Amino acid sequence: MGKFLRINTKEKTFGFEEVPAAYAGLGGRALTSKMVLDEVPATCHPLGKFNKLIFSPGLLTGSPAANSGRLSAGAKSPLTGGIKESNAGGYASQKLAKLGIAGLVLEDKPEGNDYSIIVINNDGVQILPAGDLVGKGNYAVMESLWGKYGKNVAVLSIGQAGEQCLKGASIQQADMNGRPGRAHGRGGLGAVMGSKKIKAIVVDDKGAPRIEMKDPEAFKAANKRWVDMLRNHPVSGEGLPSFGTAVLVNLVNEAGAFPTKNFRSGRFEHAQDISGEKMAELIEDRGGVTTEGCHPGCVIKCSNVYHDKDGKYLTSGFEYETIWAFGAHTTIKELDDIAMLDRLSDDFGLDTIEMGVTLGIAMEGGMIPWGDGKAAIALLSKVGEYAPEGKIIGNGAVFTGDALGVDRVPVVKKQSLPAYDPRSCKGVGVTYATTPMGADHTAGYGVTANILSVGGTIDPCKKEGNVVLSQNLQIATAAIDAAGLCLFIAFAILDDADGVPTIVDMLNARYGLTLTPDDVVALGKSVLNDEKEFNKRAGFTKVDDQLPEMFNETFPPHNTTWDFTSEELSKTLNF
Repeated sequence: MGKFLRINTKEKTFGFEEVPAAYAGLGGRALTSKMVLDEVPATCHPLGKFNKLIFSPGLLTGSPAANSGRLSAGAKSPLTGGIKESNAGGYASQKLAKLGIAGLVLEDKPEGNDYSIIVINNDGVQILPAGDLVGKGNYAVMESLWGKYGKNVAVLSIGQAGEQCLKGASIQQADMNGRPGRAHGRGGLGAVMGSKKIKAIVVDDKGAPRIEMKDPEAFKAANKRWVDMLRNHPVSGEGLPSFGTAVLVNLVNEAGAFPTKNFRSGRFEHAQDISGEKMAELIEDRGGVTTEGCHPGCVIKCSNVYHDKDGKYLTSGFEYETIWAFGAHTTIKELDDIAMLDRLSDDFGLDTIEMGVTLGIAMEGGMIPWGDGKAAIALLSKVGEYAPEGKIIGNGAVFTGDALGVDRVPVVKKQSLPAYDPRSCKGVGVTYATTPMGADHTAGYGVTANILSVGGTIDPCKKEGNVVLSQNLQIATAAIDAAGLCLFIAFAILDDADGVPTIVDMLNARYGLTLTPDDVVALGKSVLNDEKEFNKRAGFTKVDDQLPEMFNETFPPHNTTWDFTSEELSKTLNF
């Protein structure tokens, strides 16, 4: 199962240890959440010395399993005050797994302001001065580190937002072109990394042995079924590769669940101008890339490379949530402006969902005009300038709303809602309210049955069936995150009875186990129970498992409201 690598950021020392029995059989989110529960005092300050930042590859990561290269990062969140797991693609997860590192743990906190970089390779670990990388954005950091350590090394880094310990700060991963297009975005984990004065982590698996499968032939057979399943599903095999996640813009807008102008309406009149179809058209016209994987071994390839009107690189990993947050939510309709906001977020190291919602709050409070893309770019640029305005918006929607006296702030547990209105997509609304993570669509993606008719169909505008839908999806998602698999594999497994058994077959062949699908369900439940327990210790109650009062408003075009009671919601994770 590998080893733990613990790094004391104060003393600049490190040590390897065998994985304790309590963590045997855990990986990804299952490992990070249990370690946070066990080792981080729930009432500690998220930026203090007692918080820990933990990275863990999934159980299938490092194997040939398709779409298994996701990395989990966990800590106490500076944004929510509760537990946080955020996962991302890139190189790091597979390289850590091949180096035999099941968990990378950053502990303690330096007393001074000297930043370090951590270099991990087959020869060992180095903790080095960050030098002139301090103060630079993620693009420059990654270019420098790829130049020094070679192309295709994994890089995890923070930009100016992380250095300022802003609550909206992300940890960016180098994509397969060495650009910061992959993000551990949600929950402010970049601030935790900044508090420990770690500017970047470099992981190089050159010379590391290949991970051995306990039953190579069984694994090969299961993985072939797995690849065929992903490639043959209409969402993972056609829609996502063709138009990326932005294929959802027109679909969700048509469904009347596309939150517009700070959640006032479910349809954006300019949706076509920011759609996946429009984006693909511009990418092709300008010489970009429409279909790209976020990590080696991805067969879905929903990522992209977006060029500006002059045919020059502008941004990559340009996704639905980002387009919505900087687009419909703020009523900005120019895709190039939205792409620039995405680039700035990647460079400064900011969560695009949190920042898009925050810019909407800034517009709500009169700081900049609604729909003004150039004003939004100028305001977001203040984060990279270390300006007071940047410190306000960089701390997220709640902080900005408090500063401007705005009462319409769409958050749960102080984390901004993503791109599906909970009144017209109630399955994902239940997830927003009840996940320990704060408002997070990826924790239980009810859009599947509510809008896409994947895994069945449940009316998105009625309560019936949506609590159970969210419960089942939250359990499944926790297990998927533990395995290190991409969330988008869920489309295939929800529509194919052989989906979960195939994952189980790969796990058994990888480790020589005899797991059943019931064991996978039990794993998902145990992860959620760990996360609920941490939040309970941190002071969270059922009051925190509800949407803000702005969602009591009638929501067009379906004229729906948020009508779940606390008692109904409390059943979601009651197991």
